[in-house]
Amino acid sequence: MFFPRNLVFIAIALLFFWGSIAHAALPEFTDLAENAAPAVVNISTVRVVAGDEQLRRFFSPFQRRGGPFDDFFEQFERFFGEQAPTRRTQSLGSGFIISSDGFIVTNNHVIRDATEITVNLLDNDNSYTAEVVGRDPETDLALLKIEADRPLPVLEFGDSGQARVGQWVVAIGNPFGLAHTVTAGIVSAKGRIIGSGPYDDFIQTDASINPGNSGGPLLDMQGRVIGINTAIVAAGQGIGFAIPSDMARGIIAQLQENKMVQRGWLGVTIQDLDENTARALGLTTTHGALIAEVIQGEPAEQAGLRSGDVVVAINGESVSDSGSLLRVVAQQTPGESVQVEVMRRGERQSFTVTLGTRDPERLAQRGTPSPRTDDQDTSLGISLRPIDEREARAMGMTRPQGLLVTAVEAESEAARADVRAGDVVVEANQQPVNSIDDFQRVLREDAEDKGVIMLLIRRQAQTIFRTIPLQ
Repeated sequence: MFFPRNLVFIAIALLFFWGSIAHAALPEFTDLAENAAPAVVNISTVRVVAGDEQLRRFFSPFQRRGGPFDDFFEQFERFFGEQAPTRRTQSLGSGFIISSDGFIVTNNHVIRDATEITVNLLDNDNSYTAEVVGRDPETDLALLKIEADRPLPVLEFGDSGQARVGQWVVAIGNPFGLAHTVTAGIVSAKGRIIGSGPYDDFIQTDASINPGNSGGPLLDMQGRVIGINTAIVAAGQGIGFAIPSDMARGIIAQLQENKMVQRGWLGVTIQDLDENTARALGLTTTHGALIAEVIQGEPAEQAGLRSGDVVVAINGESVSDSGSLLRVVAQQTPGESVQVEVMRRGERQSFTVTLGTRDPERLAQRGTPSPRTDDQDTSLGISLRPIDEREARAMGMTRPQGLLVTAVEAESEAARADVRAGDVVVEANQQPVNSIDDFQRVLREDAEDKGVIMLLIRRQAQTIFRTIPLQ
C-alpha cells in the first residue's frame, strides 16, 4: 500500500537530486580568480591640469555655444584662467602582465597625458614606476613596462573569435580603487559598435565593470584574456564593453616591437549600403562597403578601383559593411599586396592592391562655397547650380566640377536622404554632372527607370553617396 509519507521521502529525494544537478551546472570561479589575480595590476597616474582646463571642466555642464551667458563665461575664463594655478590630479585604472619581464597591457585613456604612472601588484607591497612603450589611441590600447627584481606572473591571450554569446566570463580590476575586485557574468553580445573609433568591434558583457576597471582583463573559464575592459554605459547596469583579444593581440605585438602601430591603407573613403543605393547600383543585397571616393595617387587608384565600386571581399575574407572593411585592411601590413574583390555595374571583379600606410590626418579639410541666387530647382526638392572657378579653387579642385546644392525643401525625399545645402553633386547614377542639363538627362534617361537616383556628393572633407527614391 502506498502511504503519504512515501511521497515525502520521494519529494526530499527529488529536491536533493535537482539541487545536485543545479549545483553541478553552476561554474566555479575560485581557482580561476586565484590563478589569474597575481598577473592583474592596479595603475595609478598623476597628471598636471592647467588652471584654464580646470575652469573649462567646471563650466562645461552649464556652458553651450550660443547660450545667453557666452560673454560672461568668456570674460571670466580669460581673466581667471590666466591666474589659476596648475593642479595635480590622480586617477586609477587596471592592467595585466603579458610577459615575465614586465610588459603590461592597459587602456590608452588610463595613462593619457600622465606625468607619473605607478603600478602595484597583488602580492608585492612595492610600487613600480612604469614607462610607456607605445600607445594606439584609435583602439584605446597602451603598452607599459616595469622593471621588477623577479619573473612576473603572466596572462595569455585567448581566441575572442571563438567566444560565444552566453558563455561565462570573469573581469578582474580596480573599480573605484577597490584593488583586485573579481566579478563574473556572461558574454552579452559581440561586434558592438559604440562610436568610440573607426575600429569598434566590442564584446559586450554583464560582468560588473565600473570606473577603475579600464584596462583590466576579461577572462574565459580557462583564464585566458579574450577582452580588455574599456567602456561602460554610465546610465545602465550590467552593460560593459571589452576590446576583443583578436584585435588587441596584433596591436600589442606591434607596440612591443616598434613602439607604434602601422595599418594598411587603401586610399578610399567608404560607406555602408542601404536598399535604395543597392538598387541604384543594380545589386540585390546591401552586403559590402561602397567606395565613395578614390583618393588621387593612393593605392586604390593605382590598382584601378573606382568610386561606386562595392568591396565584397579582401583576400577571400568576406566584407559585410564599411566597418568590417576597415578592420580587415587595418590588420594587413603596409606594403603587402591584397586581392580586393568588388561589384562593379553588377559584375564581380578582382584587383591586386599594394597597401600604403594609414595616416589618421591624411584627409585635409576643404572649404564650402557660399550660396548664390542663380540656382535652378529640380523635381527632387533640391536647388542646384554649376560651380564657378573661384569656388572650385576654394575646394581644392583643379577645375569647376559638379553642381552646388543651394537649397533643400523641408520634408522632401532629398531632405530625408540627408542631402544638404552646401553639398556638391559630382555624379548622378555614376555619371558626371556639370550642368543642370546633365542632371536632368540622367534623371530622365536612367533614374526614372530604376526608381532611384544615387548622388555622389562632396561635403567638406568627405565624399559620400546619398540615394533619393523617386515618387
